[in-house]
Amino acid sequence: MTDPIGPTPAGTGRIATAFDHGKAFIPFVTAGDPDLATTEAVIVAMVEAGADLVEIGVPFSDPIAEGPVIEAADARALAGGTTVDQLFGLVARLRAQVTVPLVFMTYYNPIFAYGIDRFLDRSAAAGLDGLIVPDLPFEARAELAAPCHERGLQLVSLVAPTSADRVATIARAAEGFLYCVSSLGVTGVRTSLGDHAARLVAQAKAVTDLPCAIGFGIARPDQATAMAAVADGVIVGSAIVTLIAQHGRAAVPVVRDYVSAMKAAIA
Repeated sequence: MTDPIGPTPAGTGRIATAFDHGKAFIPFVTAGDPDLATTEAVIVAMVEAGADLVEIGVPFSDPIAEGPVIEAADARALAGGTTVDQLFGLVARLRAQVTVPLVFMTYYNPIFAYGIDRFLDRSAAAGLDGLIVPDLPFEARAELAAPCHERGLQLVSLVAPTSADRVATIARAAEGFLYCVSSLGVTGVRTSLGDHAARLVAQAKAVTDLPCAIGFGIARPDQATAMAAVADGVIVGSAIVTLIAQHGRAAVPVVRDYVSAMKAAIA
């Protein structure tokens, strides 16, 4: 299936700048856990510590790709009253403070329930650079990619060990960067990552020059170093969400130090 590329070519836009200065460190946080003020402060601190792009998780009640850490964070954020409208305000405030790319990690249901055009209009107006939608099938990608492109947003694609012979097809249509899932299963810290991600990156690089970033399971500096050796960037989520769960509103300096150490590990 051919993906129509609109006004936002694959290699352009602010997302591409995340990979301009060596290996990119890409942290993830669940917005609204423990509250939006803490999320905002954590993101600013992560950028100050060297984050090159930030994934902002839109809390959802049925996050099928998430492990227990992020699932629990979603539940806390929703119980605290976090709404999609509030997240657009969060992005607008962040855009006035940071220049790195900001993307939403969201499931399709919140976009559909809000209204696709309305969701994308507000995303662009707030200053978001793109979306990652893990439950959007590749065959349905064009339905969201085309309206994203009309608004200057990029739709980041994922490939996983289960993608098999579809990796090349997905990689050719990808934009911004290609999210390579390191291992089978849901998100969460892992003691061993195996070589799935390296194989995915090699397959993708055979057909595209787009940056490839590896996520799922990375938590320690040595793991980040190993993944950065085979990819253009490293994505870390559950380890950061765990720190926030442990420290709550006092998590900002802890997360800043963690991101600084992880960024140093891939430099």
